[in-house]
Amino acid sequence: MLAVKTKRKTMKIYTKTGDKGKTALFGGKRVSKASVRVDSYGTIDELNSHIGLVIAHELSEDVRGDLTKLSSLLFNLGADLATPHDPPPKNPAVRMQEEHITWLEQLIDKYYENLPQETFFTLPGGCVAAANLHIARTICRRAERIITELAATEEINNQAVIFVNRLSDYLFCAAKKVNADSGAKELPWNKDL
Repeated sequence: MLAVKTKRKTMKIYTKTGDKGKTALFGGKRVSKASVRVDSYGTIDELNSHIGLVIAHELSEDVRGDLTKLSSLLFNLGADLATPHDPPPKNPAVRMQEEHITWLEQLIDKYYENLPQETFFTLPGGCVAAANLHIARTICRRAERIITELAATEEINNQAVIFVNRLSDYLFCAAKKVNADSGAKELPWNKDL
């Protein structure tokens, strides 16, 4: 068998198309990089990167698997937010579905039923992975505020809004589960300082 050497075309990472502060949405429409829509999916990208940091820590296999699936769903969410409804996309758009929300709710219920009952508000923290999950939760809350602002001015998929709302609850429960799994002590809120 003869080996044939072919010249491989190298794809460049930089395109130079955003050098003037514009970016393309799915469908081709160009918008300012400072638009609320770009801020919404950019914040989801930031959240996903932070989830990657959590996955790099020592975790139980079930939490690692759940966070890995969540990371893929966050790419879907970013694609959903980057695809305007108007004009309608030429190709089928990736959209968040009710089943994704149901999946998060099932995880929340599963995690929460095995946690010790709370008798006080806890401070964010515990083990490093849980502390990073709390940071992810706050990024998620910021994303929710931005997506809500976007929904006030443009049509977006309502399932995306609900998913992000449920996601912050999941991240809270995941932080508590990771702390419980690691035996890390959670500190109570001391309101009398």
